[in-house]
Order: sequence, then structure tokens, then C-alpha cells
Amino acid sequence: MPAIVPTTTAKTDAPAASSGSSQRRSRTAYLLLLPGLGWLGVFFVIPIATLFFTSLQAPVEGRSGVYQAAFQISNYAQALGDYWPQFVRSFIYAGLATVLALVIAYPLAYFIAFKAGRWRALMLVLVVAPFFASFLLRTYAWRTILADEGAITTALNALHLLPEDRILNTSIAVVLGLTYNFLPFMILPLYASLEKIDPRLIEASGDLYARPFTGFRKVVFPLSLPGVVAGTLLTFIPAAGDFINARLLGAPGDSMVGTAIQVNFLQFRDYPIASALSFILMAFILVVVFTYIRRAGTEDLV
Repeated sequence: MPAIVPTTTAKTDAPAASSGSSQRRSRTAYLLLLPGLGWLGVFFVIPIATLFFTSLQAPVEGRSGVYQAAFQISNYAQALGDYWPQFVRSFIYAGLATVLALVIAYPLAYFIAFKAGRWRALMLVLVVAPFFASFLLRTYAWRTILADEGAITTALNALHLLPEDRILNTSIAVVLGLTYNFLPFMILPLYASLEKIDPRLIEASGDLYARPFTGFRKVVFPLSLPGVVAGTLLTFIPAAGDFINARLLGAPGDSMVGTAIQVNFLQFRDYPIASALSFILMAFILVVVFTYIRRAGTEDLV
């Protein structure tokens, strides 16, 4: 009787079918990435590359505002040498605004996350409500709020708390404007981080005889640290490059690097210097961000 040889067709076909299905899924994933990659290429990579090559251009002799392709690296040295006070001022103002926003935003985010109850949705709407108005209009409104004859300036002058007897057209007004305009960028990440904390952990710290402040310091704040890092970065980065607040609320001596970029682009039409200033600002911010994230112990946010 002839021996029966078992067939292995089904066994060999199954891995082949599985491999083909895996390849199709891989191709589908890459195809789904194409729109996003195309968007980044057109609206991020190409403009950044164009800005970099512009920063190396040299002026054409005898033709004002006209530049030619070159490799003039001295544009960076000139930009940093001429505008280093604006860089220092930008980082100081942005740092002060970030700290002030954190001090204001953390208690508010904590209250919304743990105490607001049925009013939580309304309070979140009120947090984002300023975004329904133009950034420029909000800043102009602060000119009225901080005016010399306004209630705030009058009250502080009565208490002799203003060194220059005014707030508008001072560095104080610039920091206050930055804080107000970027405050929602601090509140929302903090709220998202605090809202994820299990309230039972706070109750457990109380059961272990921890005082409320100790429970906050040992439990709540460490767990909310990703929100703190994200909020401070989302506030500091746009504040460092802002020029509207310094232009409308500050004095000429309060100009920031964003003002220098805007003036060189639109008024002086010195495109290489303006582009070099932009790249130097990006480089400084990247160094600050990576150093801050590593010190905060939240490298997973990068």
C-alpha cells in the first residue's frame, strides 16, 4: 500500500499570506503619512531652508535692498553684535512672564481640576475665550487698562508702588502683556496634567498623616510636572519671539529681538540680517528647551 505523504501547502501559504498582509499595512501607514509629510515639507522645511540661504546673502553694490546668493557667515556675527541687548531683554521678559504665568495658572488649573465640579466646562471656556479676540486687539486693550489715568495706575501711585509713576511704556507693561496673552498656554497643559491625577492618591497621602502642603509637594506637584514643563515651554517660546507687546506697551528702549527682526524685514529691508536674527533666536531657544527638559527629568517630552 503506498505511503500517504502529508501536504504542507496550507502551512506554507499561511506565512506568505501573513507577510503580504503586513506589507500592505506598512504601505498604508506610509501613505497615510504622506499628507502630513507634504505639509511639513512645503510649509516648514522649504521656508526654513529659504530663510537659511537668505541669511547668508550679500548685498549687491549700488542697489539698496537687493541681495545675491553668497556664503557671508559674517551676517550672524553682525546680527548678534548689533542686537545682543534685544536678545538678553527678550529672554528676561519671556522668563519673567513665564514665571508669573505659572504662579497664576497653577492654582487656577488645580481648582478647575479638583474643585470646579459642574462649573469645570464653563471655566475652561472662559480660559480659552480670549482666543476669540484678535491678539492685537487684546494688546491694545491693555493700553487702556494700564493708561496713566486708569484705575490701576492711579491706585498704585497712591500707594507709591510705581518707580516711574506709570505702568504703560515701561518694561512692567511688556511683562504684564506677555503674561496675559500667553496665560492660556500655561493653564491648559497644567489642567490636562492635574486632571489625570487620581484623587485617591491625595487621600492616601492624608491617610499617611501628610499635611496638605506636604501631600502637594510629594504627590501632586511631581505628578503634574509634565504639565508644568509643557506649559512653561508653550509660554516661554512664543513670548521670547513676540514683538507686539514690546511695540505697543513698552518704550523704545524695551524692544525685543522680535522687534529687531520685524524692523529689519519690513523697514530696513535688510533680509540677511533679519534671517540671521531668526536663526540665532531659534538656536538659543533650542538650547534652552533641551537643557530645561533634561534638568526637569522629562526627556520623554522631546
